[in-house]
Amino acid sequence: MNQDAEGTVTAYYAALRDGKSLSAFFREAPDTIKVGLSERFVGYADVAAGLSEQTATTVEWTVESHDLSVSVDRDTAWFSDQVTLEWTNSQLDADYSFETRWTGTLTRRESGDPWQFVTLHVSAANEELQTAEDDLFAWEG
Repeated sequence: MNQDAEGTVTAYYAALRDGKSLSAFFREAPDTIKVGLSERFVGYADVAAGLSEQTATTVEWTVESHDLSVSVDRDTAWFSDQVTLEWTNSQLDADYSFETRWTGTLTRRESGDPWQFVTLHVSAANEELQTAEDDLFAWEG
């Protein structure tokens, strides 16, 4: 099944939610990069190993997209989103919840090929910095 770039991003969210393997969403290349909330993986082998570990040690994912924007230029696409992430680390029996920011780049070798991530970056705002920024805007207002 061939899907567009936006469909690939939302399919990734669904696979994460469902505890499915995620490595097929990434280009098998030495320069593929995935940055998460607490890790950085460089190269497809590293990305695949990290995602496999994540899938094996986490359950009960909530992945709620709030502002997905996808742009495409021929065989390159880029996206951004704000995503609510919640999950349980099954090894630690600990629950996590973050409001996150996602950005990434997808490519396909040629028209008709599946879209795959070459970069994916997930981050969360530093609450201290967010509070300081809110204070600044309130002061300026």
